[in-house]
Amino acid sequence: MKRTELLAPAKDKETAIIAINSGADAVYIGAPAFGARQAASNSLEDIKELVAYAHKFNVKVYVTINTILKDCELEQAKTIIEKLYEIGVDAVIIQDMGILKLAIENKLPPIVLHASTQCNNRTLDKVKFFENIGVSRVILARELSVEQIREICKNTNIEIETFIHGALCVSYSGQCYLSCSIGGRSANRGECAQPCRKKYSLVDDRGNIIAKDQHLLSLKDFNASKYLSDLVNCGVKSFKIEGRLKDSNYVRNVTAYYRQELDKISEKTSSGKIFFDFEPDTSKSFNRGFTSYFLAKRENCFNFKSPKMRGEKIGKIKKSGSGWFELDNKSDKLNAQDGICYFDENELKGCLINKISGGRIYLNKKILINSGSLIYRNFDIKFDSILNNSKTVRKIGVKIIYSGHKLTAIDEDENTVSCDIKFFDQPKNPEKMKTTFINQLQKTGESEFYVEDILIKEEIPFMPVSEVNRVRRNLLEKIIDERLKNYKKEIQKPLKFAPFVNSDLDYRGNVYNIQAKEFYEKCGCTVSELALEAQNKFSQKELMRTKHCIKYAFGMCKSPKSLYLIDEKGKKYKLKFDCKNCEMVVMTAT
Repeated sequence: MKRTELLAPAKDKETAIIAINSGADAVYIGAPAFGARQAASNSLEDIKELVAYAHKFNVKVYVTINTILKDCELEQAKTIIEKLYEIGVDAVIIQDMGILKLAIENKLPPIVLHASTQCNNRTLDKVKFFENIGVSRVILARELSVEQIREICKNTNIEIETFIHGALCVSYSGQCYLSCSIGGRSANRGECAQPCRKKYSLVDDRGNIIAKDQHLLSLKDFNASKYLSDLVNCGVKSFKIEGRLKDSNYVRNVTAYYRQELDKISEKTSSGKIFFDFEPDTSKSFNRGFTSYFLAKRENCFNFKSPKMRGEKIGKIKKSGSGWFELDNKSDKLNAQDGICYFDENELKGCLINKISGGRIYLNKKILINSGSLIYRNFDIKFDSILNNSKTVRKIGVKIIYSGHKLTAIDEDENTVSCDIKFFDQPKNPEKMKTTFINQLQKTGESEFYVEDILIKEEIPFMPVSEVNRVRRNLLEKIIDERLKNYKKEIQKPLKFAPFVNSDLDYRGNVYNIQAKEFYEKCGCTVSELALEAQNKFSQKELMRTKHCIKYAFGMCKSPKSLYLIDEKGKKYKLKFDCKNCEMVVMTAT
């Protein structure tokens, strides 16, 4: 089977450790600054501690510095990258080409570089450009189909990473300027205010309202679980879960689910066995409903009613009163303190269950939910409790051999250490001594190991139980040190300038500093316009380009009408449609 990497998100060190224990082969986490999720930054000390933990299991740690940078910020970013290299981080995920120019000019340590999805990696030519530069990995745009991904993998030798789960940005990553245009909070600077989750009305050029106050730019969440085998066969190296702002239970549940799914079709790149104590279920973690997006065919990826979690469909209300209801089907799924939700005039509302008695469900609010309403569960108290109390752990298999007055440990990666046994007296009861010896060696407790096998090749001398325990602890400490010593850290291969895919680049190149501008010039590309963040001029600019198409959603593909979005404050946005490429563009109206 092919070896693939499951890459999990982490907002902090604690969440990253949970991801590792739940089966991640790699984790990605925010640097102290310049991450695309500004609210998920981490100290260098925490990252250092995470690296030490991860590398015990051959798990890699990637750090995000994937925003565009001002000239005055490049030096700080350079310093952070140098420190990340010193503490053993495996790779840095970048967007700004100023960083890449520093690396080409040998002004950075040889830390592995990954081209973020923020680099707008949606064509074979763009991926080949980064391959020619020498970048180690490209993270693809979420909008690509399995066939497009297969074509990229077939025609390149660079590592390919693709998303498989989590929230979807409606715009191509790195190409969204809507948040910046509204209030100066740039998505390319890690400050997105998520205007795509707000309400809009859709009107035509005559002012006719086609849809009023709906979440017209809000998408369902990505779930590629049905296509994992296809993606593995395409040659995808790394399978990425979105969610650096998600809580630890989300990361625990979703990582565990994809670990189990990938184990059916590929081999993991890390070490250790995951001892699960729960059955993962992605439907019980936050989601806006699931879509496989454009992996196989165009589908209804949008979710116009609400950007909130809807959860599991439970049933329809048969009878209701103030603060209670009965369902049309007998459901044993619900429990007291579960969260439920329902639609009331297209608004998603929710409450908690106080108690269930005689088939009647009593709520914590004196509200009347209309008969016929669909009820969803968006919080499962029992499942949440299972996750909160989970003792799921990751341990490395080790074989222990006693021979020649030595105790030798060989782990699953063939790391080997030995301890001398300095006791020579014969036991009065050899069989009892052997049994005690084996039993004590198997007690690995809270260490990183579990014993796969114990081979006794000669008679055991008499040893106090305390001494057997001391030798076992010493042996396991030595093999952890040996594992860390033998950890194979990859080094970034030499980089060089290469011809860019276009000869001219406008604001969509997100060039925000002089080093990035010089980078493109050395790649044969003229930068005709700086990033919008530098201009603050949004008139007649594409504020986002998206594969989600409102014309398609409303069955208006052949309609000649001009369409506009109007937000809750009355601001108007013109919609343009590139039907040849099946794309939609949002622009400010004239």
